Amino acid sequence: MRDVLERVADGDLSPAAAEAELRGYATTDDGRFDAAREQRRGVPEAVLADEKTPDEVATLAAAAVETTGRALVTRASDAAATAVRDRLAADHPEVDVTVHDRSGFVVAHAPTFDAPAVPATVAVVSGGTGDAAAAEEAAVVAREMGATVETVHDVGVASIARVLDARETLDEADALVVAAGREGALPTVVAGLVSAPVVGLPVSTGYGHGGEGEAALAGMLQSCTVLSVVNVDAGFVAGAQAALVARRVGAARDTDT
Repeated sequence: MRDVLERVADGDLSPAAAEAELRGYATTDDGRFDAAREQRRGVPEAVLADEKTPDEVATLAAAAVETTGRALVTRASDAAATAVRDRLAADHPEVDVTVHDRSGFVVAHAPTFDAPAVPATVAVVSGGTGDAAAAEEAAVVAREMGATVETVHDVGVASIARVLDARETLDEADALVVAAGREGALPTVVAGLVSAPVVGLPVSTGYGHGGEGEAALAGMLQSCTVLSVVNVDAGFVAGAQAALVARRVGAARDTDT
């Protein structure tokens, strides 16, 4: 503790970073950021922008960069993404910011951030273009957790040949996220083809009876092939779960060598 206090006194450590080291989280006027989550759980903390003002999102993103060297913001509106860019440009001008427009996923890295690397691959597969936002969210978080990510888009079961054409990529993956809306059949089909774990990601595409992802979720829960299922549009959770599997595979691979 004394070392932390001395670094604060010397100006080498901010109060927020000191609190994160001592308590595991940083306190801001707009909430607390769980800086120790990745060390504790293996999954980095992300700032969910839904139901937060742009200023609140920006404050929490700045706290993330200050305490971990990285900020992940999910489902950011254009206003929230702009607020994050502006705040980080003012407070941490050396930080590199990337905005993934389709999913609203914002990623910020400080130059000192040491990105993890996992010798394993996650394949993120989507049924159609309408499923791409949820799939992108899964791909970004899996990549941020260190996995190599391969994407396979627009291979819905309305033309099963498209899935079969991607068979080599699917077979080589150590874990897969498969996103689909409407009746949600694609994850069941893919899980019947590959030996790696499959995470089904139901997407809120589709309309009428069972629309908004309800039929997709129900179909995946009733799958006759073995797969795990997350909530509707829960791309972050699906990508993180697949990356955790990949991390275990990578660790085993390192042990074998």
